[in-house]
This record gives sequence, structure tokens and C-alpha cells, in this order.
Amino acid sequence: MLKPFLPVAGLALLLVSPALAQTTNSGTDKFAQLETLLPTPNSYRTASGAPGADYWQQRADYNIRVKLDDEKQAITGSEDITYTNLSPDVLTYLWVQLDQNILDKNSITTATQVGQIQDRMPFQTLDYLQRSEFDGGFKIGEVKLKGGKALPYVINHTMMRVDLPTPLRPKQAVTFSITWSYNINDQLKINQRSGYEYFPEDKNYLYEIAQFYPRMAVYSDNQGWQHKQFLGNGEFALPFGDYRVSITAPADHVVGATGVLQNPNEVLTSAQRQRLEKAKNAKTPVLIVSQQEAEKAETSRAKGTKTWTYAAKDVRDFAWASSRKFIWDAMGIQQKGKPVMCMSYYPKEGNPLWGKYSTEVVAHTIKTYSKYTIDYEYPVAISVHGPVGGMEYPMLCFNGGRPEKDGTYSADRKYGMISVIIHEVGHNFFPMIINSDERQWSWMDEGLNTFTQYLTEQEWERNYPSRRGEPKNIVDYMRTGKNLQTPIMTNSESVLQFGPNAYAKPATGLNILRETILGRELFDYAFKEYARRWAYKHPTPADFFRTMEDASGTDLDWFWRGWFYTTDASDLAITSVKWYSVDSKNPEIENARKRELINQAPQTLSQQRNLQDIKRTLVDEKPELKDFYNNYDPLATTDADKQRYQQLVKGLSPEQQKRLNSGLNFYEVGLKNVGGLTMPVIVQMTYEDGKQEKMTIPAEIWRKNNAEVTKVFITEKPVVSFVLDPLQETADIDQSNNAWPQKAAPSRFELFEYQQRPQPNPMQQQTSMQQKEQKPAGSTGGTN
Repeated sequence: MLKPFLPVAGLALLLVSPALAQTTNSGTDKFAQLETLLPTPNSYRTASGAPGADYWQQRADYNIRVKLDDEKQAITGSEDITYTNLSPDVLTYLWVQLDQNILDKNSITTATQVGQIQDRMPFQTLDYLQRSEFDGGFKIGEVKLKGGKALPYVINHTMMRVDLPTPLRPKQAVTFSITWSYNINDQLKINQRSGYEYFPEDKNYLYEIAQFYPRMAVYSDNQGWQHKQFLGNGEFALPFGDYRVSITAPADHVVGATGVLQNPNEVLTSAQRQRLEKAKNAKTPVLIVSQQEAEKAETSRAKGTKTWTYAAKDVRDFAWASSRKFIWDAMGIQQKGKPVMCMSYYPKEGNPLWGKYSTEVVAHTIKTYSKYTIDYEYPVAISVHGPVGGMEYPMLCFNGGRPEKDGTYSADRKYGMISVIIHEVGHNFFPMIINSDERQWSWMDEGLNTFTQYLTEQEWERNYPSRRGEPKNIVDYMRTGKNLQTPIMTNSESVLQFGPNAYAKPATGLNILRETILGRELFDYAFKEYARRWAYKHPTPADFFRTMEDASGTDLDWFWRGWFYTTDASDLAITSVKWYSVDSKNPEIENARKRELINQAPQTLSQQRNLQDIKRTLVDEKPELKDFYNNYDPLATTDADKQRYQQLVKGLSPEQQKRLNSGLNFYEVGLKNVGGLTMPVIVQMTYEDGKQEKMTIPAEIWRKNNAEVTKVFITEKPVVSFVLDPLQETADIDQSNNAWPQKAAPSRFELFEYQQRPQPNPMQQQTSMQQKEQKPAGSTGGTN
């Protein structure tokens, strides 16, 4: 067992209060309020973070007709947009998003792309660099006012300004139409949020289609028109509205989309409609289109077409998927008495993973997110498997995660697939319903969604291997330094290390808030209140920060400032520990303690050598030189000492006598904020008897000195060690300075051979072994 620290001194009780005073101030102000950074509250957005009495937002309703050309991989379409001005402003023009123009030959994204040529380059990278050879931008046909009058318009890369013939006044609406066409990108060559995958084995295409129509930009109280160009990272800012979309595709295709199918009798067989009805109350997913049926469809080509019509209310966007390869399953759940159809569309290449997990994951996600945010009110939630690795739209998302061709898969592939479905389905809440501006702040949807994804993963399976959320998982990123990081509060297109910055860091920060700073009860209430306040509205970062503080009753400005506005890292250190005990004034006790310290003190090198080299001293040779002090014991307790102690005790009150003999231990612990990020101080003390105690000291300990503080701990038992952040709650980037006595932080390095061959996944190895065991004796394999 480790021995406790040796006390450095007795502690005079009269000196305790002055000793606790912290007089040094570093001059920094990490606890300053955020008023100078956040917008001034007004009647639209209040200081509490709630929408104000005069809050407003615009509305855009769509009637869209679109046709898929399966021979040329192209889209043609037309739409009627009814735009309602609910602002107090008069509008003389409207801004429309043309996000498909990111694939235009003159794309601003391609022109501003930077990078370096590597010694080795995958073909996919070369395809991406040469994407300007692919003409995938919108070809705008006509822009007309309702009634047929042409409207003047100007295209500015991914934005189009439509000039109105007369100003659009408050409470007025205008209906206009647009026709367009574009070529669909091969998603495996030009990686975007939408595209097709070609299957050479059966010569079929699978389409995941989004950003396929000109969409209204947001006009809001806090920034006017949101017409920042779509450069790639910053996703979408869109108003709510009702959609009616008619999709014409080959007659043998299955089409899934945002919203509810309006014409099932025209596009589904009687058997498919019966299966859908059965699925509404099923406990497990029901196949609407089986793998056998999908494989049969792969072998033929219909000459005609079908038009699938979908309708959706109060959504901000619309997406769809189409293929004759689709297997389709569904299962109904109840959310607060309202039915929700959870569904999946996937090719046979996705099985067995997709048939086993996808729809179950969809249902689990809707239930869990509803618990932590608001009840899911849309009628469907769909997961589609195809070439897009992960992308979200209202009620429908595109997800990756495909097993090997033999049906086996690694654990990473399984959990990666489950996680991406949770994440993308979860986007129904952030930002599809709680409709933040992704073009400006990716973290407001990706970060909040990744945090809730973490909660949902942990409720899927005990000790689920979540990639993001746990503070320990972000330490490597936090170590990368300020030159490789940008603050979370950086525009989406300017962020460095997009995944860690927009996804992992805000999600981790929220987890620290929930577990360490606020506690689950306060955090969960505030987080749910934010979702409730801003459902079907357009929140800003200030609305989130203010609501979390307002609903939790906690000043968190120091946290937002450090975690969101800087690149400081969490690195707290113990710089010193001094142990004091109370001087009991009892000469017998104190003299014995002093004698023990003297006996325990090591001899110096000179003392040790003198003992060997000097056999006899002069006093040894001439005893007559000795006097009183040669036999005097200054630590011997005399009767006079005892009498003085008794007189002292008589003059003390019973409470003072008790404190004098309490035997308490006082530890003065020096703490330093090395990384600069303000965090609570979490201390674990291990006592002499092996027992441990952990305490969390609020971050306000740093309020008068942001850099260094001293904290006094009072214990009944001697302490043998102090450790900061023992459960890795704060993403501390250097654990080597977290302990006293100091101990080395464990680490490892790996030896490997170059050009190692990839190993089959464990499931593949097991399957191969079973096949060998089942092979008849003498068999050489092969088929007839």
C-alpha cells in the first residue's frame, strides 16, 4: 500500500481563513458574459431563447411534376411554387436555390477547390477532380408567373434571383412556375448527396434523388435572404411548406419518397397493398416487395411508365428513390397515439444486413429521439440503401453499409450501418423539424444530431461502440492544435477538419454538459425545451445557448465561450500537493510526531560517508568536553510542558477542544489550467485504507484566476493519491499531469509489415471454416 504524503507543517487554526484567500488574478476573462457576441434580443427572438411575440417565418408550397429517364440517367421537371410573405417587409424579388449547379461545368466549387497531387491517387479521386467534364447543372427552361407571364431572372452560380412584376407585400402570396432538366451523376464517381449506382451484373440502376428541383431560399428576421452559395459543406436552409410531387418512372420501378403515397391503387398490386395494411400493426417488418420479387424484376424491362404521387405537409424539403431492384419492408409504430410507418428500400446486395436491421433501427430511432426531443409527427420514416453513404431529408434518408458479396460482414460494417441509419433518420428532428440554418452553422444540425445519435446508440445495445459522444474519443482531435482547428462557431465552408468540428466536438460538449456540468435531469429538461420551442421554426445559435441556460437555470456563458468560440483544449494539471495537520498543542503528541519525522528523514550523503570514515570524534576521545546539551532531549515532554497544555485547554470552548483533537488532514492542492479551456475540476482521492472518493468542483473555481488556483481538501483519513478526471469526463488531452504522486500515462506502439494483405472479417472466416467441415470426404469442390 502506498504511504500517505508526509505533512509539511502543522496547521495553526487561526491561519485557516487567510490561507484560503485567492488574491492573484490572471487578467483573463473566460467568465465574461456573451452579450457582446450574441445578437440583441427583440420581439422576434427573446433573451430567454424563445421565439418572441412577433416571430414570423415565410412559407413555400410546391406542386412538382418530375420524370426519370432511365436510359439517359436524366431528370426533367416542372413546378408551381406558392410563396407566402409572412414578414413585415415588402419584397421586390425572390431568391431560389439551384444546388444542383454545384455540378455545373462552371461551378464555383470546382473553381475554388484546392489541394495537392499525391504520389498515389485513387481513380475515384481523379474522377472527382475531373467532375467539371460532367455537365450536371440545372438547365432552366421557363420561369413564369401564374397566368403565363414570363418573369425575369438572374442565375448567380447556385442561386437564382426572380424579379417580381409588383412588390410582394406582407400577408400576400405569389404563385410562379419553373421548368428545368439536368443529368444525374454517377455517385460512385462524382460523390454528391444525390446520384445513381449502376449494377453491371444485372445492368440496372438505383437512383437516390435530392436537390432535384429549384427550391426557395430562407428569408428570416435575423439575416434577411440566406443566399450564401452552396459550396459543398454547408448544407441547406429552407422554409416549410406543403408538397405534392408526381414522379414518373419506368413501370417496373419501385419509388419511395417523402410523404404519403396518394395513388396506391394505380402503382401497387393488390398483394402489395394488403401487405402494407398488415405492416401497420406488425411487431416485425413485413415485406411489401420480397427479394425474390425484386430479383425477378431485375431481369425484365418495362416499356411503359407509372406516376407515383406523394404528398407531405409542413416539411422543408423533398427527396425520393427509384429502382426495379428495390426490396421494400415496413412496420408500423405508435407515437403518442399517432401511427408512423417505418420503412426500408434496399437492393439484394444489402442483405442480410438490411432485411435484419434497417427498419428496426428506423423505429428505434423515432422512439428514442422523440423521448429526448419532441414527438415525431410525420406519418412515415424511411431508410434507403444505395450509393449515397449518408444523407437526410424529411421522412426519407439515404444510407450506406453493404455486406460482402458472400453475405458476411465485419462488426465495423454492422455497427457503421446501424449508426448511419440512426444518424440520418435522426436528422428528421435536427434540422428537418427543428429547422436550423445548415448553410451557416453545420454544428446546429450535425452536432446536436450526433449527440442524440449517441444517446440512441446506447439504448440500442449495452456498451454500443459509439464513435462520437464520449469525451475520451475526441482527445486526439483536441490535441491537433490551434493551427489545425477552427472554433465550432465557424461558417460551414471555412471549417477545418469538418467531421470532428461539426459532428464530434459539439456532440461531446453536450455530453459533458449532460453528465458533468448540469447533470442529466437539468440537461434533459432544457434540451427538450429547446426542441419544443423551435419545432417547425428557424433557431439560431443564440436561441440554443439562451434556451439551455434559461431552462436549466445555469449560467453557461463560460462553457459556450470556451467550447464553441475557441480552440482551447481541456488540460488541467496538479502542480503540487502539501499536507497539513492541525497542531494539537499536546506536547506528548506533537513531540512524538516530530521525533518520527526526524527518524524517517534520510541521511545525507555526507552523513553516510562520515559515519564510515570518521571512526571517533574528538568528543568521543575526550568525554570531558561534553556538557548539558550532549544529553539534552528537546523532544522529551516535561511536567512544565504538560501544565502549559492543560492551561491552554481550559481556556478553549468544548467545540474548540474538539477541533484541536480532530486529527483532520488538510491538503493544499495546486491546480493549473494548461490547455486554456475552462472545465470543472473532478478529483478522485484514494485514502490510506484503499477506499476512494470522487468530487466534482464546478468550473466557477476558475472565475477569479483562469490559469492557476489552489484548493484545500479536508479529510478524516490520510490521502495517498489525487487524480484529476479519473473517468475521462472532460476530454483532458494530457493525463500524465493528472495524478499526484505523478505516474506515467500508459501508451502503446504497433509493429507491422508493409504491404499486409487485408484479412477476411471474422464472419467470413467462420463461414469458410464451416463450409470446409461440411464438405464430403474426397470432394474437390466445384459445381456441375
